[in-house]
Amino acid sequence: MFIINFDFYGREKELLDLDRAYNQEGFKFLVVYGRRRVGKSSLIQRFINDGIKPNISFMALEQNDKQNLEGFSEAILKKYGDGKKYLDSFVSWEHAIEYVIHKAGKEKLVLFIDEYPYLANSNNSVSSILQKYIDGPFKDTNITLILCGSSMSFMENQVLGQKSPLFGRRDMQYKIEPFDYFDSSKFFKEWDNEQRAIAYAVTGGIPQYLNKLKRYKSIAEGIKNEFLKRSGFLYEEPRNLLMQELREPSVYNSIIKMIASGSTKPNDIASRAGEETSKVSKYLLTLINLHLVKKEFPMFNKQERNGLYVVSDYMFLFWYRFVMGNNGSIESGMYEYVYEEKILPEIPEYMGHIFEDICIQYLKRENSRRKLPFIFDEIGRWWGNNQIEKSQQEIDIIASSGKNAIFCECKWKKKVGVEVLESLIKRSEIFKQFEDKYYYIFAKGSFSEQLKRISEEKKNIILITLDDLYGLEQTSKSL
Repeated sequence: MFIINFDFYGREKELLDLDRAYNQEGFKFLVVYGRRRVGKSSLIQRFINDGIKPNISFMALEQNDKQNLEGFSEAILKKYGDGKKYLDSFVSWEHAIEYVIHKAGKEKLVLFIDEYPYLANSNNSVSSILQKYIDGPFKDTNITLILCGSSMSFMENQVLGQKSPLFGRRDMQYKIEPFDYFDSSKFFKEWDNEQRAIAYAVTGGIPQYLNKLKRYKSIAEGIKNEFLKRSGFLYEEPRNLLMQELREPSVYNSIIKMIASGSTKPNDIASRAGEETSKVSKYLLTLINLHLVKKEFPMFNKQERNGLYVVSDYMFLFWYRFVMGNNGSIESGMYEYVYEEKILPEIPEYMGHIFEDICIQYLKRENSRRKLPFIFDEIGRWWGNNQIEKSQQEIDIIASSGKNAIFCECKWKKKVGVEVLESLIKRSEIFKQFEDKYYYIFAKGSFSEQLKRISEEKKNIILITLDDLYGLEQTSKSL
């Protein structure tokens, strides 16, 4: 049985859903997956141990089938100790599963297999074996079978996919996502909100990375020690993760580096990376399947040619932008120089796009709490041609539903003036389909007195500071 010895934040909904499934009568088959370090195992350990639930917990390793079967046998015999009198390991997976079914009887039991892709890769028949028992003997038990894995493509295709023997048999599936900006902030109770936002922007909300940074007194100290020192946990992290997933990490390194540096179209990425466009397109698809890169489309115009590639994992984005290109200085121990001269001056620009994402997350939370002027059903960024002014323009965020729309400008600046509002209103005139328009201005700092007066006079103009984002309080204006 696992013993909980770690700080645990968030995941209330996931724990509630797992408990609800466990408490139902009969056999349950649950699939839990997500990228490495996202906290899948910690979540399931907390689920098991909070109620001291009877369990058999086994983590598969990247080893041969015989060794994995021995490890599985050891976990079973640890739970049912009397079996050790007669054997050290089961002769087959079938014998092991039948023993569990026999010993569990009608009692509730969690059978947790972690890193299932390693097990399935070492024995390509194990999914078919599980299918046989799910369709047969498991039905007469109160066992909750949980398969968990970090290989996103494997879990989506080989466990949940139509060609998998296990297809259509799961009672619940959970893709564990990184924490959003708000839940990430819970790791840093002593930090101010600007540092919390930057911590989210360099970790992407991955719990293990947040845990590493929270040991320090400031975000600057955390970045220096974890990213910019050879001994730091995050110094080699992206490279190590890619080596576990990919056969040609060097090419992927170049592609991610180009995207992190601002290239967003396949032709541009290929040209700067020195690769053929057709080859880069295939590699981009792999990176999308790994959830490291995504293709963004402007609101109201989802045509393929309008899409832009962006690095969706913010730890990777930070690393490829600031660590990879400064390896020489870091290897020489010049971490202070790299931080002060290479990173700190670039933070405002780096935070720009991520601050927009934080504001989108805020609006989604407020939407679910019904704290906005209307409930929107679509939200995103917009860029395109302004036919009125004959120029390419963009709007940071648009949230819409029917004839209603919220137009947003997000500024990672200390103070924002009325000119930002005027520009936003002018750009919103492109969208004639909306009758009721609301304008939200987000700022890291404060607003000019003139802008505040306008907001007080007009109910459709809302000003939100960084502190408001972390307070998640309804704005002072009645909506």
